[in-house]
Amino acid sequence: MGQGTEYGLVDREGADTPGDEWEEIDVSDTEADRIARERDREFDQFQERIKDADQFKVEQSVFDDATFAALYKLVQDGYVEAFGGPLSTGKEANVYHALGDDREVAVKIYRINASNFRQMRDYLEGDPRFEGLGGKKKDVVLAWTRKELANLERAKAAGVRVPEPIAAERNVLVMEYIGNEDGRAKRLGEVHIENPRTAYEVMREYMRRLYSAGLIHGDLSEYNVVFDEGQLVIIDLGQAVTVHHPNSRDFLERDCRNVVSFFSRQGLDVTEADLLEFVTSPEPDPSRD
Repeated sequence: MGQGTEYGLVDREGADTPGDEWEEIDVSDTEADRIARERDREFDQFQERIKDADQFKVEQSVFDDATFAALYKLVQDGYVEAFGGPLSTGKEANVYHALGDDREVAVKIYRINASNFRQMRDYLEGDPRFEGLGGKKKDVVLAWTRKELANLERAKAAGVRVPEPIAAERNVLVMEYIGNEDGRAKRLGEVHIENPRTAYEVMREYMRRLYSAGLIHGDLSEYNVVFDEGQLVIIDLGQAVTVHHPNSRDFLERDCRNVVSFFSRQGLDVTEADLLEFVTSPEPDPSRD
């Protein structure tokens, strides 16, 4: 990081910051499911092109017809024009570099047969946005995708720097690409921090803004924060829960523990108790439930 970097905060003046209300999240069949059922020659040709592309060959076994249909629908709608290579691969999702209408985007594809399916349910159960969600793997993964989109929208409105959410179709999420011509933005744990105190103050302010908007990240650490053009950017909000989740306090305390552990290794004298107090004061306004 360059000398004098200030890890600037997003200006929240005039932001339409949500309170502790929550969004309705629909996990019923989407247009992609209809396309998969009523497949035509154009869709079949698109599916074959994607399957033959080098960056997707290894993933053929985990993409069902409806996942290809979701990609097809996003291309038809103009959110994606061309696919690039993988940015990251994981047990639950892969993220690909792509070209959107007028900019680079990231395309996150969640696996329907995610290996940590039960862990996903732990974050969804108790979240009032998902009451009545069934036990089908497909429904859980689709809900997770819609949840990440909603969480990104809420975080952005609260003045937290996150990848801008663009669109979601079934188990595919399109969002802002965070990086440059040299590749994806580096995670906080991958770079040398010139000013740990400033970076810590930005992190705790972001945590406080999330909490004031009724959200807790739930997996915050130096691996889910990247550095881009003088700002810290929080990523991977799929597991973020509302403050009403029965395990929300445990998740928040774990986030505080991870953040304090990282910045303590950078030489700062910080404590979990002080960070927790800062994040939770003021508390979300209960009148906005």
